[in-house]
Amino acid sequence: MLRTQTVREILSWYEGETPGLKSNLSRLLMHGKLAGTGRVVILPVDQGFEHGPARSFAPNPVGYDPHYLYQLAIDAGVSGYAAPLGLLEQGADTFAGEVPLILKLNSGNSLVGGSDQAVTAKVEDAMRLGCVGVGFTIYPGADSSYAMIEELREISHEAKSRGLMTVVWSYPRGGKVTKDGETALDIIAYAAHMAALMGATIIKVKLPTPHVDFEAAKATYEKYAIAGDTGAARVRHIMQAAFAGKRLVVFSGGAAKNTDELLDEVRSIREGGGNGSIIGRNSFQRPKEEALALLNEVMEIYR
Repeated sequence: MLRTQTVREILSWYEGETPGLKSNLSRLLMHGKLAGTGRVVILPVDQGFEHGPARSFAPNPVGYDPHYLYQLAIDAGVSGYAAPLGLLEQGADTFAGEVPLILKLNSGNSLVGGSDQAVTAKVEDAMRLGCVGVGFTIYPGADSSYAMIEELREISHEAKSRGLMTVVWSYPRGGKVTKDGETALDIIAYAAHMAALMGATIIKVKLPTPHVDFEAAKATYEKYAIAGDTGAARVRHIMQAAFAGKRLVVFSGGAAKNTDELLDEVRSIREGGGNGSIIGRNSFQRPKEEALALLNEVMEIYR
């Protein structure tokens, strides 16, 4: 499929990257119902690690089957499917080449305390499975954050040298970040900027609230009247922090919510210039026809 002018412009933002990486980014941007628009919707299924199998799949038990999750991504026409090693392996042969894959390389679990994740796969696994990129979580503010950032540095270097994108889940928590601060406007902007500085191809953050959390930042936000009164204004500020919008930023769908709430968030992302959504539980926990209808409606809003 020929690239659109929009996709060509996006690729031009990634100066210094290899042709291989730009080719894989193009594969993602030119796939599915949003192909060529510069917007993406990604299906992530890493919640089994994070929350456990029953909390993730009991609401829609067919989700226990990895083939169902692949087929959902394909039938929905999403831009890509992101998951840990085992899920991608179980379906990699059956569905080879039918949807761009992102291998999540680290994961946490609910059975331990603290904010950290274990590295659970390698860049070589992503190459073996034909992925377009790898995903990695960092927790800015956590006691483990410096170690996670150093892990990301090494993984990003290795992935890019093989032409793979890096998708960075940047989720602040711990340290000077309060619980409300985990979704605060200033903290999410900080997290997005840190991911951009680390060389992320795509940045994943939570949708911010109007709250400004970091005491040292409050005077700046007041002095320069940084807008945060609407969802679109907050998204616009996050995009500013991502190299003036020259990095792709997708926003997490978060915990399960009703359809109207989710679609309102999507409209805010679109109006604020965000590049899309990464929607997991809000899709795969619904019966398949409902999930397909929801994802289609989300993508129509972005179109």
